[in-house]
Amino acid sequence: MTSAQGWGPVQRHVVIASYLGWMLDAFDFFLLVFVFKRIAGEFGTDVKNVTEAVFLTLAMRPVGAFLFGRLADRFGRRPALMASVLAFSVMEFASAFAPSLKVFLILRALYGIAMGGEWGVGASLAFESIPARSRGIVSGVLQAGYPSGYLLAAVVYGLFIDQLGWRGMFMLGAAPALLLLYIRSKVPESEVWQAGASTRGKSIWSGLAGHWGLAVYAILLMTAFNFFSHGTQDMYPHFLDVQRGFPTGTVARIVIVYNIGAICGGLLFGTLSSRIGRRRGIALAAALSLVVLPFWAFSQTAVPIALAAFCMQFMVQGAWGIVPVHLNELSPPAIRATFPGFVYQLGNLIASRNAPLQTTIAEWRGSVAQPDFAFALALVCSIVAVCLLVLALLGPERREVRFDTQ
Repeated sequence: MTSAQGWGPVQRHVVIASYLGWMLDAFDFFLLVFVFKRIAGEFGTDVKNVTEAVFLTLAMRPVGAFLFGRLADRFGRRPALMASVLAFSVMEFASAFAPSLKVFLILRALYGIAMGGEWGVGASLAFESIPARSRGIVSGVLQAGYPSGYLLAAVVYGLFIDQLGWRGMFMLGAAPALLLLYIRSKVPESEVWQAGASTRGKSIWSGLAGHWGLAVYAILLMTAFNFFSHGTQDMYPHFLDVQRGFPTGTVARIVIVYNIGAICGGLLFGTLSSRIGRRRGIALAAALSLVVLPFWAFSQTAVPIALAAFCMQFMVQGAWGIVPVHLNELSPPAIRATFPGFVYQLGNLIASRNAPLQTTIAEWRGSVAQPDFAFALALVCSIVAVCLLVLALLGPERREVRFDTQ
């Protein structure tokens, strides 16, 4: 069904599958950020070396976005989505059996390839299946899958880490493979893709013809976005642990609170972007994050930190809630499954040094024994929020462009 038509069971299944795919992908990714110290202890190394796993995952995601995106543009959104989900589930499970840090890092790099494919393919399938007027709210729903996965990882960590250990957590990460059954039975192929037979053989280069300036802008925008999200998320549980000294249960509860804020923010700003525009919605969320930032980074006790973190992630994922629809609307039609995911993950590649960068800044500001993560988080995120605000306002917008007539 094209974007000009109405909602029905098929559209609901497509949106649910795309949301669940990104949620479970994020669940698998964020399990790692809770267990840095445990992995470092087992492999006899320090946390900084283990954070290289985050870098490798993020750095390899563009490869996955390109490979799975090209598969989706050539052979269909549905099989490419299923292949991506299966691949990241297998790599997550394999990570549980790593005998050394070197093998673990290799497996996380392979996981990054698989993870990189899901977002772009799932988003293109969803937006090609719903009415144009619904794109804002659906964008918020799809992107809410990311903090939903983070929230699920926090719940699993809080409930089961002491019983299962870090290896058992990664074994649970194979559960997303069950999503394949749902996609296979309930989710049809995109009719927009089926109707575009004449464009399926186009190379990425021909698809980008006349759009190179757009591609460069989109990569810069997504670099800022990825520093915005990873800079406020990846090291925050570790900061709560090592600098604020909170016990496991408190860390898990704070993470749950701020991921609820993230879900709410994505839904609100995604919907709001249909009224005020994609660019203004992103800029507004980035600006408001600067107001919250001092309380988020420098509060000392659990309740103020939880409230500030809720507000911070409300803004961070509020801005992100607009990204799926914005990139799909800007995308050249012939490479819609490739372009959004690829520029997103190239931005991720540039931002992939965030965890080691923030750790280095924290150790420089404090010491190896007592790193100042509050300063590192505040410095990186304040700079990035300003850059994102400016980039959003300077860029193009194609709100509610028709996909089925391109």
